[in-house]
Amino acid sequence: MGAALVGQDERVPTPRLLTSDDWPEAELRAAVLAGELVPVGRCWASPAEPQVPALRAAAHAWRLSDPRLVASGRSAAWIWGATSRPPAADEVSIPPNVRVRVDADVRLREVRLDPHDVVLLHGIRVTTPLRTAVDLLRAPGAFDTGALDALRGLLAIGAVAEQDLRRRVDALGTIPMARQAARRLQRATA
Repeated sequence: MGAALVGQDERVPTPRLLTSDDWPEAELRAAVLAGELVPVGRCWASPAEPQVPALRAAAHAWRLSDPRLVASGRSAAWIWGATSRPPAADEVSIPPNVRVRVDADVRLREVRLDPHDVVLLHGIRVTTPLRTAVDLLRAPGAFDTGALDALRGLLAIGAVAEQDLRRRVDALGTIPMARQAARRLQRATA
């Protein structure tokens, strides 16, 4: 499954994250209290390190490094900068018929993703902002404030244009959750 490459200038060093593999978690948390580090998902970084998608993707991948997994839903929204905090449960997608083992607190969704719906962000596969918005709208269950805020965040930061999202939702046709997506989009943009 191909993915478009999104990255940064090769001359710019890759963001440096600290993890509990580097230091005991208690020391990392103490450094946060001292103002020396900031949390980035389940990792930590210097406060001077820009909170860019590449940094957040690297933090996401530290825990979920299987290259078959695609960061999606609220995890992708966080990576793109639509929310300031990662979701309580990581959300990933995987192609149908592929089997992987993940922790119980990871939301794994089997879904067929078109190659143009996935980008490679510093080696991490992430759904595009537009696909992320559609996934948030079509997710089963209640459209809670977390999903609503993530969707509004994607629109607010300009990662997704409302007109493009409306066209994409209209093009869903009769697939499952299409009408729900249209209602949720109306609510989010009202």
